[in-house]
Amino acid sequence: MTARVTRRGLLGGLIGTMGGTALAGPVTTSLRPRLRPAAPGAGPPLRPTLDEVIARAGLGPGGIASVEIRDLETGKLVASAAPETALPPASVTKALTSLYALEMLGGDHRFTTRVLATGPVRDGVVQGDMILAGGGDPTLSTDHLAELAGALAAQGITGITGRFLCWGGALPHIEEIEPGQMDHLGYNPAVSGLNLNFNRVHFEWARNGRDYEITLDARTARYRPDVGMSRVRVSARSQPVYTYEGPDDWTVARAALGEGGARWLPVRRPALYAGDVFRTLAGGQGLRLPEPAEVDTLPEAKALARHDSATLRVILGDMMKYSTNLTAEVCGLAATRARLDRPVGLHTSAAAMSTWLRRTYGIGARLADHSGLSDASRLSAADMVQVLMADGADGAVRPLLKPIAMRGARRQRLADHPVAVVAKTGTLNFVSALAGIATTPDGRDLAFAIFTANPERRAAGKTTGDEIPDGARAWNRRSRALQQQILQRWGLTQAG
Repeated sequence: MTARVTRRGLLGGLIGTMGGTALAGPVTTSLRPRLRPAAPGAGPPLRPTLDEVIARAGLGPGGIASVEIRDLETGKLVASAAPETALPPASVTKALTSLYALEMLGGDHRFTTRVLATGPVRDGVVQGDMILAGGGDPTLSTDHLAELAGALAAQGITGITGRFLCWGGALPHIEEIEPGQMDHLGYNPAVSGLNLNFNRVHFEWARNGRDYEITLDARTARYRPDVGMSRVRVSARSQPVYTYEGPDDWTVARAALGEGGARWLPVRRPALYAGDVFRTLAGGQGLRLPEPAEVDTLPEAKALARHDSATLRVILGDMMKYSTNLTAEVCGLAATRARLDRPVGLHTSAAAMSTWLRRTYGIGARLADHSGLSDASRLSAADMVQVLMADGADGAVRPLLKPIAMRGARRQRLADHPVAVVAKTGTLNFVSALAGIATTPDGRDLAFAIFTANPERRAAGKTTGDEIPDGARAWNRRSRALQQQILQRWGLTQAG
């Protein structure tokens, strides 16, 4: 593959290897940092340096920041602090995954889910097996399966003589994105070529006397089919809250349930999950199917119905907005399959993406996945800015970035702030990242990356078994406040 080289990209690459319109209306708080008092007999007071701003941010002993800001047009360095220090980029990784997927698959790519039959249809009965075959669609929902079931009913199909099979072999089956995360987190599901509802099942409980009523379903706004392939049992204990006993088999601590509640649990066998839900929906349309079974190899078969996803460009826009990990992993895995002409595992795919980034943008990213859920990934602020510089003001990334509001010291939104920011956020416990483009009051674009982490506190927090360790929320708030200070201060000082 040939790397794209532009004037801006070349300039950004050379520099990287070395070392909105103003709006009327008052700003509700001071936008400029407090000046340092001058020493007796010295000149006028100076604004705090970037290093001083970082030192005052409260990242604590062991806290690290990697920052770089450059003029997007000229490549001129605006500000930097430890720009070559590589830290976990968290969900900022998704911006890199978007570029990779767009390059390998194209923005108009669609993922296709099909219902196949190995034999003809006679008198409404398939003479052979029926197969629900996934094409890797990360956005497939219960609503889409209902449409497929309706399409079969419209053809008068009421049964099959053979098996009901589910095939997810378009992509490798990965039981969970990041084994270092807790088992019960809904944003850490399995990945496969056949996915449903972001591979999550809705778990709801309500007290009924001394016991609890439990439901597991694949709900959307229109449908709420029960799920039989996953189960949750109440256990007479207080800790841990959840235990994972085996394939989609959970226990939950009675002491943690209270009067009632709900949450999404991850699914570890997504192809069977999709088959289970499709069987229920098909039954509602008069099509009776046996229990689903997974198949590794897709047999020759004729298509009876199909569902095409939205375009990749639309899917990536939603992924960047909502930061959905499953979508990032599927798109990254699909891109690597297109590049290598074969499916590979998650870590191999992430390494392939890292290699592509090095060859295309000249950066040294070391990525462990496509979503940023792993804290083993490493990326420096300088490398991220180099990618933004090469992509340019009118490149593929900018339309995928979301607006970031400017906020005051008490987190209040600053209406009509003269600095406009679009960026991708990234958050793990004791890790915070932000990268994108800031537009100064006079319309200049600044490419920036601000990465912070406290590896010692993150490692300690992981040993507690708490979903959000003590102090993590406060630390991340301080890190986001630092991002705001940097963007507001240097975004304003670059105007004019």
